[in-house]
Amino acid sequence: MSSFRKALVTGGGSGIGAAVVAALEAEGAEVEVLDLDDGFDVGDPQAWEGVAAVDFAALNAGVTTGEGDVAKLTDAEYRRILGANADGVVNGVRRLAQVMEPGGSIVATASLAGLTTMELDPIYAATKHFVVGFVRSVAKQLGERGITINAVCPAIVDTPLLGEGAADRIRAAGYELLTPDDVAAAILKAARSGETGRAWPVIPGRPVEPHEFPRFFEST
Repeated sequence: MSSFRKALVTGGGSGIGAAVVAALEAEGAEVEVLDLDDGFDVGDPQAWEGVAAVDFAALNAGVTTGEGDVAKLTDAEYRRILGANADGVVNGVRRLAQVMEPGGSIVATASLAGLTTMELDPIYAATKHFVVGFVRSVAKQLGERGITINAVCPAIVDTPLLGEGAADRIRAAGYELLTPDDVAAAILKAARSGETGRAWPVIPGRPVEPHEFPRFFEST
């Protein structure tokens, strides 16, 4: 298992991001945490200009809209989620493509909602579909730079993003929740897999393996 010397984690102040930071630090890695609570806005391209090369980057920052009815969705809610979930990944990958050395690895946190539907928050699902599509589409050019990129797609995770009391309601409805540590382990597995351009579902009780998409065109 390869180890990382220097890493960065967006949204590393809580939830999945904090679990990734803890796992990396336990291995002896030097980890830079980029979090909105510390003034780093992943959706701001200028914020990324000072980010230096790392061996591994977990692009994990993300939000929900909190609004399931698109007729009621505000401009501010829409722009906020695009900035964090879509722009944040693009800005990060763009900067890392400029500074990361060959052998580096990037993993973006998507969601199982990026492989299926999420009627409770359609815009959240749309941004996670974007992350999966972007990761798959940019993998070849990053591979030419010696960089791998993957997306993890967790089911429901017990984090503050769910909102107060939501975890208990979900369990009461008969659903099992992932822990942040479950997803952190999947992120590091994807990072070290040697695979690129893959989406890795993380579902309670199932092994973490790359999702197989239908092939519409055969490569020649």
